[in-house]
Amino acid sequence: MDDATLRILEFDKIRSLIAGFTQTLPGSALARGLTPLARAEEVAEQLAQVEEMQTLHAQRGRPSLGGTRDLGPHLQRLGLEGVFLAAQDLLDVLSSIDAAAECRRYLTAPEAAPRLFEKSRGLEVPETLRRLLRESIGPRGEILDGASFPLADVRRSLRATRERIRRTLEALFSDERLASAFQERLITERNGRYVVPVRADHRGQVKGFVHDESASGQTLYVEPAQTLADNNALQALLREEKREEERILRRLSAQVHAAEAVLRANQALLAVFDLCAAAARFALATAAVAPRLEARALIALREARHPLLLLGADGLAREIQAVPVDLLLGEGGDTLIISGPNTGGKTVALKTLGLLTLMVRCGLPIPCHPDSRLHLFGKIFADIGDEQSIEASLSTFSGHLLRIRAVLEQADNDSLVLLDELGTGTDPAEGGALAMAVLDTLRERGAKTVVTTHLNLVKGYALLNLGVENAAVSFDHETLRPTYRLHYGAPGASNAFTIARTLGFDPEVLGRAASYLSAEEREGAAVLDELNRRSRSLEEDLAEAQRLRGQAQADRDNRRRLLEEIEARKQAILDKAVRRGDEVVRQAEARVKRLLKDAQTLSGGSTAEAARLTREVRQVREDLGAAARPQPRPERVPRQVRAGELLRIPALGAEAEVVRVVAEGVELSLHGKKLRLPLAEVEQFQPPRFAKRRSGVGGVRSRVERSSFEPRLKLVGERVEEALALLERFLDDALLQGLREVEVVHGAGSGALRRSVREFLAAQAEVESFHAAELARGGDNVTIVRLRGA
Repeated sequence: MDDATLRILEFDKIRSLIAGFTQTLPGSALARGLTPLARAEEVAEQLAQVEEMQTLHAQRGRPSLGGTRDLGPHLQRLGLEGVFLAAQDLLDVLSSIDAAAECRRYLTAPEAAPRLFEKSRGLEVPETLRRLLRESIGPRGEILDGASFPLADVRRSLRATRERIRRTLEALFSDERLASAFQERLITERNGRYVVPVRADHRGQVKGFVHDESASGQTLYVEPAQTLADNNALQALLREEKREEERILRRLSAQVHAAEAVLRANQALLAVFDLCAAAARFALATAAVAPRLEARALIALREARHPLLLLGADGLAREIQAVPVDLLLGEGGDTLIISGPNTGGKTVALKTLGLLTLMVRCGLPIPCHPDSRLHLFGKIFADIGDEQSIEASLSTFSGHLLRIRAVLEQADNDSLVLLDELGTGTDPAEGGALAMAVLDTLRERGAKTVVTTHLNLVKGYALLNLGVENAAVSFDHETLRPTYRLHYGAPGASNAFTIARTLGFDPEVLGRAASYLSAEEREGAAVLDELNRRSRSLEEDLAEAQRLRGQAQADRDNRRRLLEEIEARKQAILDKAVRRGDEVVRQAEARVKRLLKDAQTLSGGSTAEAARLTREVRQVREDLGAAARPQPRPERVPRQVRAGELLRIPALGAEAEVVRVVAEGVELSLHGKKLRLPLAEVEQFQPPRFAKRRSGVGGVRSRVERSSFEPRLKLVGERVEEALALLERFLDDALLQGLREVEVVHGAGSGALRRSVREFLAAQAEVESFHAAELARGGDNVTIVRLRGA
């Protein structure tokens, strides 16, 4: 199908809508993914995968694909000699690897999603590269100390050198002889070297090198001579750190380049899963389903709705509900002619049919009834809307003719043709004749055709040709508004006068217009109105009959359920009575034994006589037990059982689950205990019942989303009690995030907050160490915390 057809059917808007449901998929990948599939088997497979993703979405939530990054540009740059990736680029690679691993874990559900599970096995996780990147690159794209031993050594030296410089400069601030020389007691940095602000009129008091001055010229930024050697050493260490970082980045980039094939394959699969997940979210948002695909050329879309009438451009549901419409063109028919008033929904019905057919061809579920059926047409042609062109000197009618000519040249027996307002734009008689000729040609080609029209000549075409059916968009004469529903079997009236009346036309003008109609035209319009009225009445009666039938079915189900409950209660009462009877018998037996024993003692009776009486008592007990014990009802004695089925044990008054079938009967599980019984001693429920299996609940996620967590806690201005509570929660979150180092900003102030924070940190087992930050990062106003076990 050409681009014009896609544009007319608003497929680009559907692409944009689906793109709003994706997590990572670039626009180009979406365009490649949302294209008509060549074979029906591919369509069926894609629809099945989306259905599986819907199941997983309901069970486990959305798949975690947000970490996927577009690695194409990074991998392409690595193909150039001497090029290596920056730390942030390597973090993108790590994020994509983690997303692939998470996606593979998400899809490990062979029972619920066998197709997606099989496809997910193509995702490979390069664990060695993943481990190296985790050990080397931090969550903010920084190179970690653990990336190499030389880097850790040089950074240790850097921290020690900065600390010496800080102590030296703070000693200068403490020198009372220099108190008036400093503009403020602040250590800052110029040209990578630590300096102090000195008043311009006291420049001689602080010996050193001037690196900068303030805009007013009253402040000089001086590097004191006492820190010259340490600053030089600091610069050398910084250069050494930079060289080591570059060496690490080159080493990691080489590892990424070696895994390029795996990373590219993962990218392609993640894009497929992302598109599948987006289609599943779209289906859930629009109650979309996959229609049954038919090899025969037919259309049976029931309760179809246009997706763009359900969701706005932002993907949120519209407040006004779309009216569903039945779009039917059976195997025995080839042409459907839709007529009726303007603004009645004819064009919307036409676009809905074309768009939904195209969406199914792309493997997308569509908003319709689950019982819908659809053939996958090889070609879809559409002539909808105004095609006039001033530049090409084309009128509206000429524009339609050019498109219809192109359709007639290409249409075949596997085509769906949608024509809006066929035959209009010219003389009604000639336009109608031309429209019928076009329909004749398309029918000869074997195409399925749906047209809209106002021409009575075209409406009558359906009455004269087998395989052609009329349908009318209905109009409510009481409210004088269209209902947007299709009624099959009769053409629809245009209701031009009624619509004009609702728009406020003068009744005198409408009366004059009616006088120009011939008697035959007025009678024809009346007949159409009567046909449509009766059609609506029949549909209402049918809907009422279906409602009553459903209600009757529900009543039957309710009665069956009540009978089962009554039977269960009756059986429970009988079981309780039997157990009560057994207890009475046991109590009576014990009492009789005591009496016999007492009688023998008092009368000196013989032992033989006592034994005889005991046997008689036992026989009585057995007779009572046999009479009271419920016997399995013959109709409930099972003949064939399966593992997992629930059976009733009348002797115990309990239900047990079948573990397995054995030669002598069944092995059952009752409250965690196993027992074997013959089939004659159990009862089968009618209909059979099975043990409910608890759906698997996903385990605790081992990874916490890091997008909203900042490894820097600001406590400045907080009270000590509130600050310590915030700090405790902050440390817990940092441990969950897997961080090794965090920052706590407490400021200077009186020093009470700083002391309380550090005393608290010293008492925490999860804190490995802590120290004041480097001068450039805040000095003693900030505490760097090192955590254990991350």
